[in-house]
Amino acid sequence: WHSVWLAVPTVLVGLLVCLWHRRALDAFTFGSDSAASLGIAVRRVQIILIATAALVTAVMVSIVGSIGFVGLVIPHAVRMLVGVRHARLVPLSALSGALFLIAADILSRTLIKGQALPIGVITALIGAPVFALILIRGNSTR
Repeated sequence: WHSVWLAVPTVLVGLLVCLWHRRALDAFTFGSDSAASLGIAVRRVQIILIATAALVTAVMVSIVGSIGFVGLVIPHAVRMLVGVRHARLVPLSALSGALFLIAADILSRTLIKGQALPIGVITALIGAPVFALILIRGNSTR
């Protein structure tokens, strides 16, 4: 449980920082110049968000290890479902990522009786094809 007490505040701080800067994140979808013209302090917000992402990533990887495809696939899939507004995208991506990892963990523990597969194997088996579909769909809309 020691790891949980370290992970929970780290994730909450990361989510709060992202939600606090949701309007800036929305503005960044149009590019840095457009965000600056809307009054966003582009460099300051970029530094805050990159530092926050690096801190959250470092803490979480040190606790659980590297789990591939979750950070790539889940936010893109959620964006396709709910749109680009970060007020909805950020919390729903976090919730969807958590639910995906719970499902992958259950699957990894029950797929082979008496053995648990590494969760990274399950996320890669699911994530790689989904990521390929997202790439194909993204290229076909351009």
